[in-house]
Order: sequence, then structure tokens, then C-alpha cells
Amino acid sequence: MIRTIVVDPHAPSHLAFKEVDAPQPKPWEALVQVKAVSLNRGEVSDAKNQEISSRPGWDLAGIVIEPAENGAGPQKGARVVGLLPMGAWSEQVAAPVSLLAEIPDKLTFTMAATLPVAGLTALYALRKGGMLLGKRIFITGSSGGVGLFAHQLAVQSGAYVVGTASTEEKAELVREVGSDEVIIGYSAISSASKFGPYDLIIDSVGGNTLAALLPQLAPQGICVAVGFSSSNTAMIDMKNMVTSGGRTLYSFFLGEELTRQSAADDLSLLARLVTDERLIPRIQVEAPWTEIDTVARNLMERKFTGKAVLHLD
Repeated sequence: MIRTIVVDPHAPSHLAFKEVDAPQPKPWEALVQVKAVSLNRGEVSDAKNQEISSRPGWDLAGIVIEPAENGAGPQKGARVVGLLPMGAWSEQVAAPVSLLAEIPDKLTFTMAATLPVAGLTALYALRKGGMLLGKRIFITGSSGGVGLFAHQLAVQSGAYVVGTASTEEKAELVREVGSDEVIIGYSAISSASKFGPYDLIIDSVGGNTLAALLPQLAPQGICVAVGFSSSNTAMIDMKNMVTSGGRTLYSFFLGEELTRQSAADDLSLLARLVTDERLIPRIQVEAPWTEIDTVARNLMERKFTGKAVLHLD
């Protein structure tokens, strides 16, 4: 038996511990002893609507204790980072080797656990803009996990980057990761136009923010919608979109992206960047996984920025 975190509607954050049977890997899966996991707002929010005893969790880092039967992927004893569609918040997981990457010895499990969902989302969203050297990029949700990774990767690509923050304190954090300009307050999003037009917009806010940003796209520009933290609906000025021509609104879902790109290769890339100190995860909270309830509630109440990592003993 192993311990895992499950959905429990009676818990304050809808998350609780439960003992379950140890996983039995399929031939293409490796058995991983999990050492650290990170939290994302999406999975914590989704837990409130899932069936009782469902097993949430996407990001993980740990050690392979049983390699895949088909011989592919990391071997026994390898230190790895990976992700699952669900169930990563467990002492042990059976993970497809296509979603696992070995990490350098210098990279801690804590750092590695921040990379899968936030890092891959930032990387893949930026790739929608093609070659970024000299281009103008606007990023909302800049002080969150995806935003902070996206800023660092965009700056390294030679782009001119404009970010957002809700307070001056958070704005300073965004400047520290290389943003050229920071717009403070989502209500002032229209003022972003003085730094545009933008070749690429990465938006995680949705609602009125998304609607206000679309007219700020340059000809042939693309807006990648990666979330909708403020509202899941937006009133779009279709006349502006149609008569301007050439602008694209791209709906981004990481699960769909992973059907066309190699998570293992790209996780290896992100891990190397962190090891070389070219990419720095901003970890705001570290705690034992027994504190999942408190950390999850604080995450949803936006009491911290950056990433939260939980350690498994």
C-alpha cells in the first residue's frame, strides 16, 4: 500500500490522504518513487468538481525504482522529472516514459518539480510566435509560475517583453526576471498599447483582459490563450478582428500540445537551462506534503506568487 492525495469534499481544500494499492506499471511505464511535487492552480481548482477519491496531481520529481519493461526511458536509479494527467501526488507513480526525463545530479528535486506544467506551457506558448528575436511580446499573469518562466525564456530569445502585475511588489519580481516594461493593474491593460503592437500575446486571464488585448496584436500576430483566471467568457470585437485581418487567437491546452511534441526532450531542455542558471524557478513556498490543505488554499487565495513545492518523506 502507498499513500496518495485524493479528492475529499469534506476537507477545506477538497484534498485529503488515503492509502491505496501500489501502482502496477504497464510495459511502457516506469515506477517512480516521488520525492517532490508542485501545485498548479488548475489542478487545485479542478479538485472541487471531481468525484470523491479522484487522484489529482500533475507535476512530479523522483527516482526510478523500476524501469519500463520494454526497456525504454530512464533506467533504475535515475533521477527524473515528469508529469501525469492525474495522480502525481502519490508516494509512487507509474509514469509513461514519454513523459519522463532524467535530470542532472546538480538539479534538486525541488527545482525539477516546478518544470513540467508551468515550464512546458511557457515554452510551447512562446514557440507559437516562431523566431522571437526582436519581436514584441506581452504576457499576462507575469508573476505566476507560467508567467515567470515565459518572461525568462522570452528574454533569452531576444524579444522585447512587456509584463503585468497587480501590485508594485509583484512588478519588481517581474522586472527581476528581465521584463522590459511592466503594466500594473489589470484595469489599466489598455495602457499596454503604448508599448505595442505585439507579435505575440500570452494570456492567462481571459475575460475583459483578453478582449482588450486582441486589438493590440500586430499584423500576423498571435494571441495564445493559456487560461481564464478572471472569466471564462470574453466579449470580442469581431469587427476589429475581421477587418484588421491576419491576427490569430490560439486556444492552448497542454494535454493536446503533448500529443504533438516530446515532453521528455523538452523537460530535458528545461532541466539543463535551470542547471546552467539560465532559467530560475521562483519557488515561494516549500512544505511537507502533509500540509497540502493549507498550501492549496493559500494558492487559490493568491497569498503568494511563483511556485509551491511539496516534499514527500
